Amino acid sequence: MTDVTTARARALAASALRNADVMFGADRALDRGGGSNWRARDGSDGSAEAARTSLRVKIANEYASVRTLARENELAGSKGEDGGRGRNGRGSSAAAEALVKVERKRKKEPSDIASMIDSIDEQDVRDGGAGAGPSTALAPFRGEDAKKNLPVSIFGRHANANTGANIAKRLASEWPEPEWRAPWKLYRVISGHQGWVRSVAVDPENKWFVTGSADRTIKVWDLASGGLKLTLTGHIEQVTGLVVSPRHPYMFSCGLDKKVKCWDLEYNKVIRNYHGHLSGVYSIAMHPTLDLLFTGGRDSACRVWDIRTKQQVYCLTGHDNTVGSILAQDENPQLVTGSYDGTIRMWDLAMGKSINTLTHHKKGVRAMVMHKKEFAFVSASADNIKKFSCHGDFMHNMLSQQKAIVNTLSMNDDDVIFSGGDNGSMCFWDYKSGHCFQQEKALVQPGSLEAECGIYASTFDLTGSRLITCEADKTIKMWKEDVNATPESNPILPFEPPKNVRRGGG
Repeated sequence: MTDVTTARARALAASALRNADVMFGADRALDRGGGSNWRARDGSDGSAEAARTSLRVKIANEYASVRTLARENELAGSKGEDGGRGRNGRGSSAAAEALVKVERKRKKEPSDIASMIDSIDEQDVRDGGAGAGPSTALAPFRGEDAKKNLPVSIFGRHANANTGANIAKRLASEWPEPEWRAPWKLYRVISGHQGWVRSVAVDPENKWFVTGSADRTIKVWDLASGGLKLTLTGHIEQVTGLVVSPRHPYMFSCGLDKKVKCWDLEYNKVIRNYHGHLSGVYSIAMHPTLDLLFTGGRDSACRVWDIRTKQQVYCLTGHDNTVGSILAQDENPQLVTGSYDGTIRMWDLAMGKSINTLTHHKKGVRAMVMHKKEFAFVSASADNIKKFSCHGDFMHNMLSQQKAIVNTLSMNDDDVIFSGGDNGSMCFWDYKSGHCFQQEKALVQPGSLEAECGIYASTFDLTGSRLITCEADKTIKMWKEDVNATPESNPILPFEPPKNVRRGGG
């Protein structure tokens, strides 16, 4: 009777061993001296389920990139060893044989980590693996079926096919052709500033817009009529940046006087000043959902401010030159900065640290714009205009080069990108294909020098039907699409797909 009881206890222990091996993908060594009283290899008694689960998830994540490598020999060996290991008990002889095989495999494997990795692959083979149907694994293998949930790239395919060497293999015939777009034409010129017009922002209700100038003033204009509504004074140097809050009756401005100001638009006066920049401030942005303000300047730093307390939350350093453009994302607590040093940095706002540096541009990055629907942004430099995903993956260059230092980028909801250069050149781009479908040259105001033919700032109104440009001839120009244009009367510029896709150069 004692022998039968002992055999049953051993069989029960072996069954528990097999269940643990199947569930957690790790071998267990039983204590030889205690019959049915067994302990895990780390000496802990009981099933430390949380610890084992955490370890397995960690291993599966860290080694996910190598799980698809060919391991036919190892899998064949694993299958051979697992062939006699059933999931139900088969008596004392089967239990003893299982214990011997477990111990033999433990001695044969180079390490516990290697054993665990192999057991994960073995379980994938036993329980389904890639393409075998639904899986309840904690870290299931994501094979070809995983592409179904990925976003579509510019080629109408999935985003993972749009990175690295895969994008270079695309044929020119697969490049998306641009659709016909009506040309944009000038319909209004606004005068009033006594210096270069350096910045612009539109009211969230689309009724008025503001401009900042080298004459140290901020002017408020009616969007429909173009009439002057108000002039604000307070800066003692050029006003280089403006942003209007969509959630408060506030407007923020920055200038070369190192000042960052908050204006109360109900009383038309300054209510807060943000001190900290060591030199002129060139760029300003607001977070879409948080009460945070971002400013970048010639001191090579991007400063993060709490707009209510006026406190500096972070001083993000890492650039080697002026921070010329800033983008804030509402999907992620992430910030993107472009600098005259030619780099784009991505920052984690939760940690206040740089998480990625993009070095694709060869010249200074003076302008960037975020796509409103896709998880992507566009950056501009004197070398080219480039598209990136918000994860930092390079997508492609625009198909032609604007022979100028690009000071400003704007994009509307119809995927029309506008770029303005310091020589007065204007380009209208199709976002999807990267094709420049219209080129214009800014005309200087009568009485101005020909050298004063530069575009410093631009923006679309909220409808995307009107474009506002701020220029060096002290004027503000407004553009709209020609509603009478047709593909026959106004064909777009010739389209030529790229012969290859360069990974960020040129």
